[in-house]
Amino acid sequence: MPVDQKSHRKLAAILSADVVGYSRLMGEDEAATLGTLTACREVFAQLIALHQGRVVDTAGDSVLAMFDSVVEAVQCATEVQQTLQARNQTLPAARRMVFRVGVNLGDVIEHADGSIYGDGVNIAARLQALAEPGGICLSGTAYDHIKNKLPLDFDALGEKSVKNIAEPVRVYRMRSAAEGAAHRPPPCQQVYDVTRLAHVASGCGRCPGRGGRRSRRVAVRVPRWHIAGAGGRGHGTRSPVAR
Repeated sequence: MPVDQKSHRKLAAILSADVVGYSRLMGEDEAATLGTLTACREVFAQLIALHQGRVVDTAGDSVLAMFDSVVEAVQCATEVQQTLQARNQTLPAARRMVFRVGVNLGDVIEHADGSIYGDGVNIAARLQALAEPGGICLSGTAYDHIKNKLPLDFDALGEKSVKNIAEPVRVYRMRSAAEGAAHRPPPCQQVYDVTRLAHVASGCGRCPGRGGRRSRRVAVRVPRWHIAGAGGRGHGTRSPVAR
């Protein structure tokens, strides 16, 4: 699709958010709902700016933002949901405002006035609709870029056919913090090669195979943070290690 001289194409991370049950909230108390929406939008605006993004539109009860980095976009989405969840705890249950969020990485057309269009935007909106209340869904393109960069847990939902998009979209659902903790194995059940863990056989009280019983080249189950300790720094240093 050609674009005019005042528009250009770019690859961008798009965040789309929408309020769950907005019509019900407005029907019950318009003034209170608008006040809450304004406060929530301030949270979005502050965190989007913090992550080097730009608010593109806030039509109705939605928020549309664009980022140069998909990592920043996903971090922003995560922090927004955490912040809004904490804020909702201070409100009566009937007045809580919950958002669904979708994040996509795709090609968009940006006009001179800052508005954006294209499948990259539409897919983000469809992902938002697939998310659970208070949840986040990512496209496969977004997930592929952040999966090894952020300590987050996801469930693959497979390919979904979405409205007005020609091909199915791979969808990933971000687990909540509680779900991620429940599914993640304890540190002592993560497998590493003993040759990378020099102090395992040195008598560490929390490592299996102490006293040299597993000093040969085998895979042993030890807490991840022992790896940093192998260099003499001891327990408690939880530096990430390449597998």
